[in-house]
Amino acid sequence: METPRPAPASSRCGADNGPILAVRDLSMDFGGLRAVSSVSFRVDEGEIVGIIGPNGAGKTTLFALLSGFLRPTGGEIRFLGKSTAGLRPDRLCHLGIARTFQVVRPFPEMTVFENVKAAAVYGKQGRRPAAQVRQEVAEILDSTGLAPAADQPARSLSLPQRKRLEVARTLATHPEILLLDEVLAGLNPREVQEAIPFLRSLNAVRGITILMIEHNMRAIMGISHRVLVLNFGQLIFDGTPDTAVKDPDVVRAYLGERTDA
Repeated sequence: METPRPAPASSRCGADNGPILAVRDLSMDFGGLRAVSSVSFRVDEGEIVGIIGPNGAGKTTLFALLSGFLRPTGGEIRFLGKSTAGLRPDRLCHLGIARTFQVVRPFPEMTVFENVKAAAVYGKQGRRPAAQVRQEVAEILDSTGLAPAADQPARSLSLPQRKRLEVARTLATHPEILLLDEVLAGLNPREVQEAIPFLRSLNAVRGITILMIEHNMRAIMGISHRVLVLNFGQLIFDGTPDTAVKDPDVVRAYLGERTDA
């Protein structure tokens, strides 16, 4: 398959040529269980990087570490060249790291518009004109295909619409990097095909760097510029999708060892 190329990087105020996200020797222990073990990688601005691996490989734990929901046992995470050690999820979000969750939980009784508006104003310093906020929310709803449902309560949305609302709420926080946790999970093949151009547009049109966990191999291999493969908490591969499917360690992690009958 043809590997998609990264979108042109947008300039960041004060940015150098370093990665937008750098992870070095990251580890996480739960008692005697090491869920993430000395993982190191980088994500450059403008990339779409996929994270794959068998169940229990440490993917969700890694996301929890990157987004501040867990504090690592060891190692370092640097965002835009600065350590994120000790920063809470809300602080990281305001700095530009936004995360979606596999199980989406919008405010069910609030409208779609109100859900996105809440994300747009939460924790912001100062008050912006109401008209400016309304315009921003309307633009996000239009770009995510949710404008026709703006006045509907979130509980009335279909699963694909709720997945898009989850992304729309993160867009309202103006992320530099978006951590997508199985945003395609639960969708049927047609819905997945409809979602892929939308996800690509976040990168190509909005210039958002994306790091995404996904179990849909066809989708993740088709959309990612690069893939990271985890197995038993260790990073066993970092490279292009085309190379990943031929790598013996990756094949072994998914299919197991070949044995004679």
